[in-house]
Amino acid sequence: MSPSLDTAQQLHLRSLLEVGLPLHSQPFAVLGERIGATQQQVLEQVQDWQAQGLFRRFGLILKHRALGFRANAMLVLDIPDALVERVGEQLGQTAGINLCYQRPRRLPHWSYNLFCMVHGRERAQVEARIAAILAAHGLQDYPHRLLFSSKAYKQCGGRYAPQQPERACG
Repeated sequence: MSPSLDTAQQLHLRSLLEVGLPLHSQPFAVLGERIGATQQQVLEQVQDWQAQGLFRRFGLILKHRALGFRANAMLVLDIPDALVERVGEQLGQTAGINLCYQRPRRLPHWSYNLFCMVHGRERAQVEARIAAILAAHGLQDYPHRLLFSSKAYKQCGGRYAPQQPERACG
């Protein structure tokens, strides 16, 4: 059975899902109430979106600083273009790397094209972890830098639906 939500309900549901599931024993029923639908309609819509490949899973966004992970570094690497996809795939599968993505070089001042985020409790721990990762993948001789965070202004998951007041993240 295909979902029976109208376009406005679908958009509202997508917006609510981007914020996260309500902390309730029946979160899909709560979502249904918020968009004027039943729990079953919400579940069918979510299943339909999953079948279409629009998402893989539901997850959590932890506020890592509040958990004591205050030594957070972006490892930036200058990887030859012919290797960047392979290296990115390898690093993306590496324990300890929480984000890994390619960005265009901004020549002449910024030649880095591969970015990896590593979180840790202490700076020395993060530096040692990154050194181990570079050595394990034979990347220590490629130009790279560590950019440690000094202050967090915002942390939330991706937001793709039109903005609504309830969508703020903190």
